[in-house]
Amino acid sequence: MKLNKFIDHTLLKANATSDQIDNLCKEAIENDFYSVCVNGSYVKRCLENLKNTNIKIAVVVGFPLGSVTTNTKVFEAKEAINLGADEIDMVINVSKLKDKDYGYVENEIREVKEAIGDKILKVIIETCYLSDEEKVIACKLSIKANADFVKTSTGFGTNGATYDDVKLIKNTVMNKIKIKASGGIKDKATAKKYIELGVERLGTSSGVDIVK
Repeated sequence: MKLNKFIDHTLLKANATSDQIDNLCKEAIENDFYSVCVNGSYVKRCLENLKNTNIKIAVVVGFPLGSVTTNTKVFEAKEAINLGADEIDMVINVSKLKDKDYGYVENEIREVKEAIGDKILKVIIETCYLSDEEKVIACKLSIKANADFVKTSTGFGTNGATYDDVKLIKNTVMNKIKIKASGGIKDKATAKKYIELGVERLGTSSGVDIVK
């Protein structure tokens, strides 16, 4: 098992500096991580740092609350891809899901996916705010809207990924969509456990510690 190739090496803090982004890319190259995951304003900088490598650039959209308009998420996603991003990690509108406005949630995911075409779309459902029933519904909506991954968390909510949530997601999606665990993954044992549970990508700012 090559742990490094499961890792989206992540830096999304509001106070992240350009030097820290440069270092993120340097660490991604040194450890051959799958990707870096950043805010949209850093795509060009990452492209420069990662040229002549096969490391992907993932960009968050509607982050971290998910409550901006659908058109805003679509614009963000399109712009990120046009700037050179390879993947989009979008936050669902948690409020709309909890209001049972499932058509809104599904349509929003679908519109973002259509906007980015064959690029990878990961749907952050922010499990810490959802009941088990709502987690199941969010997964099913993501599948119906043709997303590529369900992702547990932003890492900015009240909690991150849990083993129980990943088990629930896995039992729900039945390999129709991939799973990304994110939030609170800080050591090798935890990372390995998630992979054993069926996760295909790990979002973490502790990637170097995990692989070392």
